[in-house]
Amino acid sequence: MKEIVILNPNRVVFGEGSMQRFVNDFIEKGFKRMFLLSIVELRSVLAPFLDELKLQGIEIATDESIVGEPTFEDFNKVLLDAKAFGADSVVGIGGGSVLDVAKLIAAQLKNTQTLDEVKGIGNLKERQIYVACIPTTSGTGSEVSPNAIFVNELGEKVGIISPYLVPDAAYIDPVLTVSLPKSITAATGIDALTHCLEAYTNKFAHPFVDLYALEGVRLIAKYLKRACDNGADLEARAQVALGSMYGGMCLGPVNTAAVHALSYPLGVEYHIPHGLSNALLLPYVMEYNIEADASKYERIAEVLGAEKKATSKETALEGVKIMKQLIADCGLPLTLSEAGVKEESIPQLAEGAIKVQRLLKNNIREIAVEDAVAIYQSAF
Repeated sequence: MKEIVILNPNRVVFGEGSMQRFVNDFIEKGFKRMFLLSIVELRSVLAPFLDELKLQGIEIATDESIVGEPTFEDFNKVLLDAKAFGADSVVGIGGGSVLDVAKLIAAQLKNTQTLDEVKGIGNLKERQIYVACIPTTSGTGSEVSPNAIFVNELGEKVGIISPYLVPDAAYIDPVLTVSLPKSITAATGIDALTHCLEAYTNKFAHPFVDLYALEGVRLIAKYLKRACDNGADLEARAQVALGSMYGGMCLGPVNTAAVHALSYPLGVEYHIPHGLSNALLLPYVMEYNIEADASKYERIAEVLGAEKKATSKETALEGVKIMKQLIADCGLPLTLSEAGVKEESIPQLAEGAIKVQRLLKNNIREIAVEDAVAIYQSAF
């Protein structure tokens, strides 16, 4: 069996009440100057917890500037503030973008490497500052992954992937996801499901990760519609959050593939949120990849609840049908045209997708420019 490296936070706390556990743990650590990245919408929810920390003599500087997918320019502004504050610890509470920035801030606060030197896979070589991540969406799995994704000056997605970006601690409290609107619940949930599905059907798939991947697909497929229909359904929220965490655990050792590669240009050209971009492409990449390995997608279909058909391919295609139905049931568009994409931009989207070789190399079926064009056409 091939070697696999699993890197998870030293401390992972999951379940209702995890936020209070974070407060207790943080006080115990003895840090005195917390740089907190969060979002405006969480102010009232977080206030009692932050007050408790302040009563213990902890100074907190809060940054709420990250509202969309972060650019390197956004990051540099936040880093200057964190340095000026003299942070001895960093905490991210929010969606994947907030967590990605928090992780890289912690790494770069006292790093000798420049930002340009750490871009890419395995180039970041150190982190001296403690970082804890607390997700408020069930999507990216950033709280347990070694990945951080930013937008460069050309509008392209750039990954920084390093063991030093795995947080010291992750606290997943489903209660924090209750106020998420339906559209964000749906899009981030499909993003998390895609992490799991692409890990299992990956050229570099591994039995260790398959366990997380298949269970993540099963949980999210079963509970996402419930979470969308009733945001206060705490059981559904918890199960989707667990599936999302499993997806994050898949990202380090195996990572994603063509769905993510083809989704990136939709964010660049049309500013379509990352989770929705994945939802728009997932069924069509599944159809394309089934030709390369129907048995993998047959297993996915079974986990999604498909009945076994005469052949692996037929069963696998049932899985695609179920996936399309799930996406529609959660209130998301099923085609690029519904999302406002113009057909004449497909060649440009395909050119952008082909540049994302760090993910396309993981795909079980090779994708050339003309293949990318065909997938976008089928999704149109």
